[in-house]
Amino acid sequence: MNASFDCQLPLNGFAFEGEILSCERYGNGHINETYLVVTTAARYILQKINTNIFKNVDGLMHNIEGVLAHQRKNTSDPRSCMTLIYTKDGKNCLKDDTGVYRAYLFVEGSLCLNRAETPADFAESGAGFGAFQRMLRDFPAETLFETIPNFHNTPDRYRIFKEAIALDPIGRKKEVEREIDFALAREKDAAALLSAGLPLRVTHNDTKLNNVLLDAATRKALCVIDLDTVMPGYAAYDFGDSIRFGASTGAEDEKDLDKIEMSLSLFETYSRAFLAESALTKPEIELMPMGAKLMTLECGVRFLTDYIMGDTYFRIHRPEHNLDRTRTQFKLVHDMEKKWAEMARLVKQ
Repeated sequence: MNASFDCQLPLNGFAFEGEILSCERYGNGHINETYLVVTTAARYILQKINTNIFKNVDGLMHNIEGVLAHQRKNTSDPRSCMTLIYTKDGKNCLKDDTGVYRAYLFVEGSLCLNRAETPADFAESGAGFGAFQRMLRDFPAETLFETIPNFHNTPDRYRIFKEAIALDPIGRKKEVEREIDFALAREKDAAALLSAGLPLRVTHNDTKLNNVLLDAATRKALCVIDLDTVMPGYAAYDFGDSIRFGASTGAEDEKDLDKIEMSLSLFETYSRAFLAESALTKPEIELMPMGAKLMTLECGVRFLTDYIMGDTYFRIHRPEHNLDRTRTQFKLVHDMEKKWAEMARLVKQ
């Protein structure tokens, strides 16, 4: 199997079937470099892992390998979870002088959406992530590595936030006193999930719509992808981040806050689909609204921390981009608080 074109990627190190015909950049991901490899027998996804972000590659691949193997045991549909392609010497990734690479079988007949075109699309993302929880409900989550330590440790996010306020390295604190007060007034909720005694679950931690592949023919949830941030956590993390992103009536960086609210209709749509598939306990279900609030609040605190520190983490496209993001998240939190009783009623249904 020899590539008949000029390619600097280590394609021949993987156990691809057939002769390689092409390899081209694929998708619009911002973290890893992704390529579509076409052979005479099949199509594959090849990724160069961003080791600046994911420093423990062995731990990351241990997580992915274990989760995929467990999913495979709990499904009869070969397209309902990704298939890892091993190297010719049986390893789950390939390391050379140019980086670290991994490969998957391409999921044929699938559709990837960056934004929901209908409420049904959003519901299917809920069904997909709910099924992900169900397939992994008996997986020993404590055996997973934290690929990004303290990722959803909200009290620790507050610790970093308060350190940033104290440092105020470029004098922005005085501009955002209202936002700081909003965040600090809700710090009492930061440990609500950590202290609730919930069962530890396998969590995806990046539950955007485009991380659930839909069946192109039926438009039904097919497969959860992008497992780099799979870690031990609580189901409310994944539910909450989906609501934060998908039930908002505006963009994450919308400047006109009058356009921002948490849609109860979309909240109900997602909740029904996610909870119908996920097989969670009653205490977990009752804390889903808190998951939505905390994931939104945490994200806003992270944006505000980065703004105070001089925009050193999140990529920005205008001077107050992180501040605009902060304000949308806090507007969502405020709207959730107004709709709290109805959110609680809907999940209990």
